[in-house]
Amino acid sequence: MESFFKLKENGTNVRTEVLAGLTTFFAMAYIIMVNPDILSMTGMPWGAVFLATIAASIIGTLVMGLFANVPYAQAPGMGLNAFFTFTVVFSLGFTWQEALAMVFVCGLINILITVTNVRKLIIKCIPESLQNAIGGGIGIFIAYIGIKNAGLLSFAAGVPELVPFNDPAVLLTLFGLAITVIMLVLNVRGAILIGIVITTLVGIPFNVTELGSTISLGQAFSELRTTFFAAFGNPGLISLFSDASKLPMVLMTIFAFSLTDTFDTIGTFIGTGRRAGIFSAEDMKALETSSGFKSKMDRALFADATATSIGAIFGTSNTTTYVESAAGIGVGGRTGLTSVVVAVLFALSTFFVPAISAIPSAATSPALIIVGIMMLASFKEVNWSDFVEAVPAFFAGIFMALCYSISYGIAAGFIFYTLVKIAKGQTKEIHPILAISTILFIINFIVLAVLQG
Repeated sequence: MESFFKLKENGTNVRTEVLAGLTTFFAMAYIIMVNPDILSMTGMPWGAVFLATIAASIIGTLVMGLFANVPYAQAPGMGLNAFFTFTVVFSLGFTWQEALAMVFVCGLINILITVTNVRKLIIKCIPESLQNAIGGGIGIFIAYIGIKNAGLLSFAAGVPELVPFNDPAVLLTLFGLAITVIMLVLNVRGAILIGIVITTLVGIPFNVTELGSTISLGQAFSELRTTFFAAFGNPGLISLFSDASKLPMVLMTIFAFSLTDTFDTIGTFIGTGRRAGIFSAEDMKALETSSGFKSKMDRALFADATATSIGAIFGTSNTTTYVESAAGIGVGGRTGLTSVVVAVLFALSTFFVPAISAIPSAATSPALIIVGIMMLASFKEVNWSDFVEAVPAFFAGIFMALCYSISYGIAAGFIFYTLVKIAKGQTKEIHPILAISTILFIINFIVLAVLQG
């Protein structure tokens, strides 16, 4: 195990990696229940999506851990599953089988742009100030996810305000946040995971921690036959391209899927891996010179690219690298062993869903808030006194939380970076790939306006 994962070389050990894997899993385990709830609205069987979610997460995360040796977990992405259901199926009128076919094609596109080094070129073109802003922005984004999931905010007439502290779940979140902060200040090993466990147990007498109900495993496997390889049938891939009048809409939708998936992953890798040292200076430098899969970044990008198509085969929306991986990285996860632990826990969850679904948001939200605090340190590397650097960094960081999307934050950063450089007459400093990406983002916003108009 030491020689395979190179634990000492990465400054970690088995105990730390296991703790990291447990922490990451509990921070993202909600997807096991939430993804089937969202996708089943389209008519997909709940049990089939439940198993497809677990299968995609296991395979994608194992590839990430064993092939790339980095501590990232993969699962069907939130936001992308909502786009799948509410935009592609409900608004545009595609069947869920055709939507799965689009996801599969999106995965192939991601594999293509990865093996042709396009993804690496995109990362290389991002200025260092924006990379630091993305890291800090992801910190805001993660903390906001925690605050929102905890129910600490209400939105009256669209304006966020703090809720009254009279709800047991809110009070439990505050308890979990306080106990975890205290343990971190006292340098308790595994403080974040211990905080999740303690908060879950304390929630039992207050009826915040409750065993969820689910269908039988046998019924779920029976339903999986409905979605497995459904992307390739009719309706599905065959019908998707048979109507020439729908072809422009199909291509625009696949484009929107692919762009969001690509930049969510790039943002997660840059934001979490750069500061934690998971991707070393040599890895980042290899973006300019290497071809194939010589660096960890190369292999991690490929692992992420393959996961989407694998998920579509089983019957779920885009599988992507989870920003909640930062929770495990925050407690010391540095190698693929963390990912392997997460994959094993996903496999075990097939048999223990009621117990896993009992972990309330009030227990995992404090972990996300604290990890967000840790990641805000990246902002100190931004020269805030230079308005040319500060403006793109601000929009890249803030928009991630306000728009609830890593890719939209990157889009805002790119657009304003390009704008200020043009205004300053410094167009030569705009990397061609960044300029092309900016144009693609603008096209994407136009496409989304058309799709949702």
